[in-house]
Amino acid sequence: MKVSSTILIATQLIGVTSAFSISQTKSTTTSTTTTALSATNSRREALSKGVTFLGLATTTLLQQPQIASAAGRREPLPEYLTEPTEEFKESERRRDEFRRQQLVIKRKFNDVLDRLTFESKTEDELRTDLEDLRDLVTDTGGLPLGVKKDEMVKIIRAKKAKGFWPTSVEYAYQKLISEIAYQQSPNRDKDIANPL
Repeated sequence: MKVSSTILIATQLIGVTSAFSISQTKSTTTSTTTTALSATNSRREALSKGVTFLGLATTTLLQQPQIASAAGRREPLPEYLTEPTEEFKESERRRDEFRRQQLVIKRKFNDVLDRLTFESKTEDELRTDLEDLRDLVTDTGGLPLGVKKDEMVKIIRAKKAKGFWPTSVEYAYQKLISEIAYQQSPNRDKDIANPL
């Protein structure tokens, strides 16, 4: 940015100098030939002075960052840590613990879904499995990592499509779906007394 503005200023100075020398030469000479020759000479002089000025300005600008860096030394770049900090280690430990807990919960969900899908044949078994799923959702505060609502609903609906699905089982299924929606809702902390 500084280089381009300096070059612009230098170019303007050269133009002003050459115009000034031309007008001065024209006013002092009386003949046209003399005026033309002296204008040519003054243009050459102005051009050579301008080139010299431009060369000096460029040299000065190129040396300026070296002078500034030598005089006002920059701060050294930050170094990366060679070993993790205690805070990071604690964070990693908590993250691993959370993942392990989520895997245990996911295993429980999958066990109940497998039992619902392959083993349950009677109305009581189906209703009990759906109630167990609802209790797991309530206890964990939603679905664990790796268990998606849509996938679970597809599994349950596939079981429903196979035929035997009494009314009490449908009620248990609807309660499960509403409990999942409630647990995953961001508005769980509503004031019950206030209808708005």
